Amino acid sequence: MITATLDNKTSTRGRPRAFNLDAALDKALEVFSERGYQATSISDLTEAMGLTSGSVYKAFKDKRGVFLSAFERYRVVRRAVLETRLDSVGSGREKVRQLLSFYADSSHGLSGKRGCLVVSSANDLALFDEEAANQIKAASAINEARILDLLRLGQADGSVSPSVEAESCARTLFCLTQGMRIAGKTGRGQQEMAAVVDSAMQLVT
Repeated sequence: MITATLDNKTSTRGRPRAFNLDAALDKALEVFSERGYQATSISDLTEAMGLTSGSVYKAFKDKRGVFLSAFERYRVVRRAVLETRLDSVGSGREKVRQLLSFYADSSHGLSGKRGCLVVSSANDLALFDEEAANQIKAASAINEARILDLLRLGQADGSVSPSVEAESCARTLFCLTQGMRIAGKTGRGQQEMAAVVDSAMQLVT
């Protein structure tokens, strides 16, 4: 657990008040994912994070600071979960399926309706915030490169056909994963998203 301390003149005996930074950022993530950056207000964040506006400003400076911290938290947590799933299977082909299933699992139910922070923030920030846009672009590039690496692994171990053009296939699958997250906001069901994975796997036969 990561904690942060804030100077607070009203805290008991003058001690700084500590809060669970990861838990607070997780709550901020929910708000940003549901509302998007532009529609999220500081009051939305303080209510969700359980902090006063003064505490938020001291810890993060502004809404943008909350977003950038939440975005990094989002990447770290999802990367760890995905890597665990990828490590659970052996062949490159099965790793591709696990990756697609990871996105499918995030694209239905409550998680699906909340949507993807990368997709929503790309729309909100890419045009006017260069630093945020660069972080989003870097995250997208890493995600696409991961798919390419898995396809090449599959070709090396014989589980993916050598006739598959790995770079264009990786780009197609990357676009598909982003589309899954958008479709998830429309209330798709688990079976629907699982069927998308089955169809996508035909690209790597």
